[in-house]
Amino acid sequence: MANTKQIKKRYDRIAKYFDSLERPMGTRGFAKWRKELVQQATGKTLEVGVGTGKNIPHYPDNVNLTVIDFSKNMLEKAKLKNTNTSHNITFLEMDVQNMAFEDNTFDTVITSCVFCSVPNPVKGLKEIKRVLKPDGKLIMLEHVRSNGKVLGKLMDWFNFIPLNIMGANINRRTKQNLTKAGFNDVNVTELWKDIVKYFYVKNEKLI
Repeated sequence: MANTKQIKKRYDRIAKYFDSLERPMGTRGFAKWRKELVQQATGKTLEVGVGTGKNIPHYPDNVNLTVIDFSKNMLEKAKLKNTNTSHNITFLEMDVQNMAFEDNTFDTVITSCVFCSVPNPVKGLKEIKRVLKPDGKLIMLEHVRSNGKVLGKLMDWFNFIPLNIMGANINRRTKQNLTKAGFNDVNVTELWKDIVKYFYVKNEKLI
């Protein structure tokens, strides 16, 4: 399994080509799903893995937005693409597995096609739970491993290809990882087959 340093290096390497590499995903509805995703953000919001910043223009104007990415080159590209935005944005180079924010900081956390690349997804989700306020919401657009007997196995067998090229896994079990991280109130909406999904998560915790 690739470690954080290796995956970060891969994303730094492909940052200048990343939008071109992702362009085919737009034809499968990802642009529409991303827009709908971020428009649900309210209050003090954190976007984890902002990448090249393609979600930023779609956030509501009244959101207080902080965006992070562990790839310096991806973050710089996001800044350049959003220099003229009307949004109040804080850009930070930071790893979701080890965030510097205080407990109970954010009302909303957004991820879109991020947890395929986090080396230790449960650790990253535990960090999100920590920085979310009680009853805060985590909203995710993620692709996951199919439950289909044949397709699931194929995704396991061929996972090494995108992992070695981009640092992304195609066989993550995000629902199970959310449970392992301590999230109990998880609702799932399937968007494309049983692979692309919205995860709506309420942060239930004692304070």
